Amino acid sequence: MAYADLHQRSISDPNGFWMEQAQAIDWHTPPSKALFDENAPLYEWFSDGQVNTCWNALDRHVESGRGDQLAVIHDSPITGTQEKITYADMRDRVALLAGALQARGVTKGDRVVIYMPMVPEALVAMLACARLGAIHSVVFGGFAANELAVRIDDAQPKCVIAGSCGIEPGRVVAYKPLLDGAIDLATHKPEFCVIFQREQGPATLTEGRDHDWTAFQQGATPADCVPVAGNHPAYILYTSGTTGQPKGVIRPTAGHLVALQWTMKNIYDCDPGDVFWAASDVGWVVGHSYICYAPLIAGNTTIVFEGKPVGTPDAGTFWRVIAEHGVKSFFTAPTAFRAVKREDPRGLLVQHYDLSCLKTVYLAGERADPDTIEWAAAKLQVPVIDHWWQTETGWAIAANPVGYESLPVRIGSPAVGMPGYDIRVLDEGGHPVGPDTLGAIAIRLPLPPGTLPGLWNAEARFRKSYLEAYPGYYATGDAGYMDADGYVYIMARTDDVINVAGHRLSTGAMEEVLASHPDVGECAVIGVSDELKGQVPMGFLCLNTGTNRPHDEIVSESVRLVRDRIGPVAAFKLAVVVDRLPKTRSGKILRATMVSIADGKPFKAPATIDDPAILDEIAEAVATLGYPIG
Repeated sequence: MAYADLHQRSISDPNGFWMEQAQAIDWHTPPSKALFDENAPLYEWFSDGQVNTCWNALDRHVESGRGDQLAVIHDSPITGTQEKITYADMRDRVALLAGALQARGVTKGDRVVIYMPMVPEALVAMLACARLGAIHSVVFGGFAANELAVRIDDAQPKCVIAGSCGIEPGRVVAYKPLLDGAIDLATHKPEFCVIFQREQGPATLTEGRDHDWTAFQQGATPADCVPVAGNHPAYILYTSGTTGQPKGVIRPTAGHLVALQWTMKNIYDCDPGDVFWAASDVGWVVGHSYICYAPLIAGNTTIVFEGKPVGTPDAGTFWRVIAEHGVKSFFTAPTAFRAVKREDPRGLLVQHYDLSCLKTVYLAGERADPDTIEWAAAKLQVPVIDHWWQTETGWAIAANPVGYESLPVRIGSPAVGMPGYDIRVLDEGGHPVGPDTLGAIAIRLPLPPGTLPGLWNAEARFRKSYLEAYPGYYATGDAGYMDADGYVYIMARTDDVINVAGHRLSTGAMEEVLASHPDVGECAVIGVSDELKGQVPMGFLCLNTGTNRPHDEIVSESVRLVRDRIGPVAAFKLAVVVDRLPKTRSGKILRATMVSIADGKPFKAPATIDDPAILDEIAEAVATLGYPIG
């Protein structure tokens, strides 16, 4: 069956399609049907089935005779250590921690906050919760105490599992003082904490509340897997909210299992035993879906990497990990490749490694500009596939199903809708627009399995944030268009479509043009207030390492490029060279914060920012352009 026909069947017969996919996982009690739509527009999948995520990720592989296969490879260039863990060993570690938690009263439905660096113990903690039916909420290690406190108050965990520290290039980040501060600030107090002590920064434990990771498990009886209902929350993952109050995205257990199992072969072309690497962090959705869960559910080997794309020790670290561990499919963010390209624009470090094991590279997390895709494809000599998804969806909305049918790559597009995603482009009134017309991208309900059924204890907010703008649709918050063949083009967040003298223009399209300049390693375009035109674009250019040409020459050429390729209607005249762009720890550019700086509006450094000092640098650069006005 051609992929287009398979996709159509997933839309026209969701029950039949997803019940077939559900056969690929082990059920304690199979569901009676796939889609539960009695409470539309709130939908659930496989609700009356009984299942356990940890069984499907670990035990079933051990039971089928593959316990000696590697499940997890930990590669930490920061500490200079590696560890390899088989499926049997991983199952035993998880069962023991789960037994210790169970002995302390953690049971099905209890929440557990996990605050860990990129170590295998983070996956052990997540899977131990899944084994018991406890609901984990992973908070990115090193998040500020106040932000952690907000999440503790919302999730109300019975316990917190934390690392004593995280390790960044050149510094140790002590987590325990941040955790202590968060618990002091929080109204809800967890009953106990389990602390994984790292030799690079051991923590002082609070008597009566804190337990050492190793001592806590001594003498514990390993726990069995506890079946849960198909609609039972596997986890809560907080994503930034526009009000400053983070949104707790719920991930339902059975839909998560079924969808992720489908993706590993059909999107990422990974068979059991293949090595898959998502270079992300367990604190983000990519880390949940594609470091911890999907590779293990599908019987792959997953890599937990504690390092950076550059500086640990150089811009060749990605290639070393791929060559050393035999990575078949590699998943990272475009910003990581831009950092590598900026340091090694000619790709000379690629030549030091045998990358014959690598078959495909996948990009997600932000718009992948054509220049970055073309650079990576040329240097690595493999297909570089863009795909698009969100924290809320948990897996790809639009992708190229390489393992099912490799579709033609169209640079600038993450290809077509994945099963169950009925993607539409709508105008401001909520009406579908024709091909190649910019609009708001929405998904006709119901969303497929594995996507969010709601927000934790916030149904009204869920409806307002996602369902009310376009009744009958899920509003993605992204803007773009579809071509006549159904290929999707994500141009910007809806907020990043700017109105220049009545013309709706995509800042993403301008970024594409700027990124094509040979001296520009990375860039961002924002819309700033203008008394005459309403808004005008402002560009920020980061140059490739070793570029010695005068900045004003490069700026002039960049302005001319946008004028030539997009036209005078873009009114692109403001651009400035900066050393770096403000980003979240996951690599997303903080465009909304940059807009506030340029417009002279008050703003708060987001909790997710990688380095708050960079905002002062951006403010100085903006001031050279005469902004804020007046």
